[in-house]
Amino acid sequence: MTKHLLQQQTCLYVYDPLALHHIFVKDQQFYEETEDFVQTARMFFGHGLGTVTGERHRIQRKMITPSFSIAHLREMGTSNTFYEVSHRLHATFQDLAKNDSQQVDVVVWMSCLALELIAQSGLGCSFDTLTAETQAHPFGVAAKMLMPLSSDMSPLRRLFMPLVGKFERWPRLGRFLISMVPTKSITDLTFVVDTMNKTAVEVIESKKAAIAAGDEAMKDQVGHGKDLISALLRANMFASEHERLKEHEVLAQVTGLTFAAVDTTSSALSRILYLLATHKDVQEKLRQEVREARKESDGQDLDHDKPAGLPYLDAVCRETLRLYAPVTKLDRVTTADTILPLSTPVKGISGEDIDSLSVPKGTHIIVSILGSNRNPALWGPDALEWKPERWLKPLPETLLKARVPESVLATLLEDIEFSVGDKPIHWHMGNVTTPTTVINSVAPTMPMKIRYIGKESD
Repeated sequence: MTKHLLQQQTCLYVYDPLALHHIFVKDQQFYEETEDFVQTARMFFGHGLGTVTGERHRIQRKMITPSFSIAHLREMGTSNTFYEVSHRLHATFQDLAKNDSQQVDVVVWMSCLALELIAQSGLGCSFDTLTAETQAHPFGVAAKMLMPLSSDMSPLRRLFMPLVGKFERWPRLGRFLISMVPTKSITDLTFVVDTMNKTAVEVIESKKAAIAAGDEAMKDQVGHGKDLISALLRANMFASEHERLKEHEVLAQVTGLTFAAVDTTSSALSRILYLLATHKDVQEKLRQEVREARKESDGQDLDHDKPAGLPYLDAVCRETLRLYAPVTKLDRVTTADTILPLSTPVKGISGEDIDSLSVPKGTHIIVSILGSNRNPALWGPDALEWKPERWLKPLPETLLKARVPESVLATLLEDIEFSVGDKPIHWHMGNVTTPTTVINSVAPTMPMKIRYIGKESD
């Protein structure tokens, strides 16, 4: 355990697998999100699933979960949506690099792609045409600002968020207090929050109008009314008064859903493309796998629901998420005195073996996803090596759940070659890991060279 220097708070850093099981599964009621996280998330997103507790959390979870069922996701046609959006970006890259290799900022394009994927499948709308001439949608601008802004505000946030949280019942007063802090971060924060809220209101009102107009109007919407928010609104209409989500809770799902998906997806895709650029043999092996699979499907798009058809691509994605998880840690605070068992005993100060820890109420627990994913006890002596081949062997089902939109990679890699750019890339370990060319910068950027190499049949 250690003391948090700014707030003098007792902290416990842990990645033991048995301890993690108790924190997230067996005893999860004793480990809640930290107040700092909750207040910050509410400031950005409102009272959504990730920021409410108790009965409201139960109600929101019950209402939202069916929209994420396998059956509904298949009905939505996410595979077709993902490929349609991926083909748009592929066409842009093809045009940019058809005659000669071009340097592009890959993380910017991956952010635009991720936003459009969630816009179409989650919100039933479109934010970005993914062409070189497109002008960024204000929501997209706000999305790109959020993570750097959140990291940049960390010290300031710890000082004023507890105060603002006390005025949660009077949001106008809380906003006034925030506006009194004369920094660029606060000005940017105001823009981000206002933009997110304005867009969320527009999306919800559009969906409500389409639902009221009937099935034909829904068919004219992006996603034909099968997106997650439309499904949520329909379910909410038929819920009992007690179980129904309030207007501000529905709005919070729009912003929370979008930003939860955009940054992690763009980070994961950017990291994969960077690794492929630095491991050309792996990139070429993937390209051949995609081309062979395309031949077997008579040139049609590959089935997004059957990753077994592209086992090496699946292995590359999983190995990247293991070794370079976009989110490297999670924070929890204990709500009661509790005992945390360990799968592997640790040595105490006196040399004795300790197989469990007494954790007092109010302890700040830092759960290291990075530590767990690189634990030699779980992954073997080569745990720190990037080896996609490890996933081609049988592994426990619990390790096979993490996913990225593989259809994006399958589309781009078939005839686009990725190479490292002129500047070295550094990875900033903030709330979500992001690439940059300047060590101390939190602004995401990753210049890479792309070259159109043609399809095998060209």
